[in-house]
Amino acid sequence: MNAGAAQPQARSGVVYYIDASYFIFRAYHSMPPDMVDGDGNATHALYGFARFLSDLMEQVRPERIGVAFDLSLRGETSFRNNIYPAYKANREAPPADLERQFALCREFCRHMGLAEFASTQYEADDIIGTLAARSRAAGLRNVLVTRDKDLSQLIRDGDVFWDYSGNTRYHYHDIEPRFGATPELIADFLALTGDSVDNIPGVPGVGKKTAALLFAVFGSLDELYANLDRIPLMKLRGAAAVAARLLAHKEAAYLARRLTGIVCDIPLEATLDDLKPRPPDSAGLDFFFDTHRFGNILRQQARRIAAGV
Repeated sequence: MNAGAAQPQARSGVVYYIDASYFIFRAYHSMPPDMVDGDGNATHALYGFARFLSDLMEQVRPERIGVAFDLSLRGETSFRNNIYPAYKANREAPPADLERQFALCREFCRHMGLAEFASTQYEADDIIGTLAARSRAAGLRNVLVTRDKDLSQLIRDGDVFWDYSGNTRYHYHDIEPRFGATPELIADFLALTGDSVDNIPGVPGVGKKTAALLFAVFGSLDELYANLDRIPLMKLRGAAAVAARLLAHKEAAYLARRLTGIVCDIPLEATLDDLKPRPPDSAGLDFFFDTHRFGNILRQQARRIAAGV
């Protein structure tokens, strides 16, 4: 793990995938809410996201980059909601001004010449998972720019999970110490422990420590359930009770596994060439910045990016 080191520079064979939703939410809650356009519409989340993305582009100069958005901020249209109607139901409805700014963030990406993706049926995680699988199959390495633990399940040797706002980069072997399980087991791990952020209950009484001990012995959820009779013999506090809870909540655990796993083969019309940045639309950006009263900082930054300096 690297913390506080210099920002990564563009390297051949690397693809950057941006989890846009996290950075938009972060900007919405951290930027001054009195930022408005000429019509009085809030622009603080849009401005914060635009600053983040412009800074990243100027620092990294990526050869390939994709920006993934969630269309449904509470998962209402996600296939996961069809499986489990309570999925993300604990979240409050997003403010109207935030939904509006999400759409504008996508527009900003297009003006910047960046490939942006969204789906009514799948979430941003699934988009990133599918694109990352394609780039890995082509021999490219992935850098996932996010703070969402769910995306850590996509990391493989050579990839990087970049917590941009925390200035920390996690490589494959850093994932287990940070999140409690190896990347391949993150979805299984969350199926047992649950995920309060997404309203996934998991198995009652099985916390992170217990799940980590179980998966240190059993290599998957399937292997765990195939060997429930071995659990009472483990040096695990309340081992017999843990085995009983796992058995009683087996159906719930497998349901949770369908929710926590990222889909890496969604139908997505995109090629790796589509991820190569195009020259920014200077005229479109000027109009965009004027419309939203963004001043000159972003305008000058976009011009430097366009000029490659």
